[in-house]
Amino acid sequence: MLKTRIITAVVLLAVLLPVLFFNYFPAFALVVTLFVGAAVWEGARLFGLGESRARVAGFIGGALFVALMYSAKPGAVNALYGVAALLWLIRYAPTLGLGLPPLAGAANWSLAITFTFAVFAAFFALVGLYLKSPLYLLSVMVLVWIADIGAYFSGKAFGKRKLAPSISPGKSWEGAIGGAIAVLVLASLSIMLANGAAPWLQDTFAWKLQARFGWAPALLVLLVIVIFSVIGDLFESQLKRRAGIKDSSNLLPGHGGVLDRVDALIPVLPMAALVTSWL
Repeated sequence: MLKTRIITAVVLLAVLLPVLFFNYFPAFALVVTLFVGAAVWEGARLFGLGESRARVAGFIGGALFVALMYSAKPGAVNALYGVAALLWLIRYAPTLGLGLPPLAGAANWSLAITFTFAVFAAFFALVGLYLKSPLYLLSVMVLVWIADIGAYFSGKAFGKRKLAPSISPGKSWEGAIGGAIAVLVLASLSIMLANGAAPWLQDTFAWKLQARFGWAPALLVLLVIVIFSVIGDLFESQLKRRAGIKDSSNLLPGHGGVLDRVDALIPVLPMAALVTSWL
């Protein structure tokens, strides 16, 4: 399993890093569209759609994403980010305590439609942040990765109180707090370096936050981003537990599916893009 995970990771990096940093938008757009189609297909399966219909949904989702990507107006895109942020706040986060509707019926399909909307918003934000600069996009994604890594090691070392035992028994409050501390410390360090030895770091989300709003608001926004990265992770785990599956798919051998890799980013990217529009 470890060998498979390493091979998959190497292949993904070999594909994604050149696409990210060669600054050739058509190639980036193609890769993002493929990921959108895969994410919609996986999401349709998690909400109980049959395999053949889920594949059709994935194809339609990818095609619709391309059409909207090249036609949407900036104001409409910012509204998309705002609605997605509200959905995570008032619709998805509460389900972690209240539970999901049964895997059938109108409530389930309503949730499926809004979640697909949230997935679209996340990938629109991915494109928007990339157009600002590849480094800027990476600086947002790294926050989520640091939170995840920090939570893993903190949870291993100190984890005692379960964060959401019925959804993801491996996660603890100590891990989540450790991940948040890791983000705040490393982001603060990057801001200080950007003001001194590494001015190229000024093209990052954390630095622009601090430069525009000051230290306290910037750290508060970073903390909110960490919280919603945890919510995104838990929400997808909740969907998988309801569907009775371990991974959203087997598209990425050793790593599960696309949603398994981007679950924590789905709520974060639209929020970061919305905040970026105010910077």
